Amino acid sequence: MKEPAEKPQLIVALDVNTLEEVRSLVVQLDDYVDCFKVGSQLFTSCGPAAVRFIEARGKRVFLDLKFHDIPHTVARAVDAACRLHVAIERSMNSCEPQKPRHKGLFMYTLHTSGGVEMLKAAVEAGAKAALEIDVPKPLAIGVTVLTSEQKTDNILPQVLQKAQDARKAGCDGVVASCHEAPFIRREFGPDFIIVTPGIRPAGEDVQDQKRIATPRDAVASGSNFLVIGRPIIKALDPRLATKQILHDIHS
Repeated sequence: MKEPAEKPQLIVALDVNTLEEVRSLVVQLDDYVDCFKVGSQLFTSCGPAAVRFIEARGKRVFLDLKFHDIPHTVARAVDAACRLHVAIERSMNSCEPQKPRHKGLFMYTLHTSGGVEMLKAAVEAGAKAALEIDVPKPLAIGVTVLTSEQKTDNILPQVLQKAQDARKAGCDGVVASCHEAPFIRREFGPDFIIVTPGIRPAGEDVQDQKRIATPRDAVASGSNFLVIGRPIIKALDPRLATKQILHDIHS
């Protein structure tokens, strides 16, 4: 398992529709952000081109597609996702003198509802593909309960059970809200990665999220990676919004 970051890291969610928006945001945030999330919206709109551009800029890619299907199908999807790097390097050989600073996919998500067999097949496929194309093994992250779901008394047991399934299958960590993160940290130790979405700076509109937290709350809860989208990408000044969030994270 890869070690989690020493300090919590910010991941900016590029929940946009066009490559022009991707280029603008990645360039604007170049000095502040090392990792960007490519989710269903962007990947459906732009496909691997978005991943290619982010890697070409020397940044890490968090591919958040929440793979969920029969084990064979998910394993093949993860294998294909890991091998995007081959096409990226091939295309860059013809137009860029510089190779990507970070080789290969950094992190991807699997839906724990698919069960241990599916998760294990995906983890093994990702490790095998990375070995064959000579890149670091990407982090496999299991999605527990979405932060858009209302907090209820039975969410914590659900999250802990799904985290247990993820660890049993060989995943490196899970996606969970900061409300469950302290319990996950206590149960699974310091090396189990926790990725926390639903982060909103104090005073921000919560929008469709239910179990939210401020950046400081997420750090205090034990999260390794904080995923933030709309408060940055919809801000009048994304650079300033990012600087303020990073101040909250590291203060």
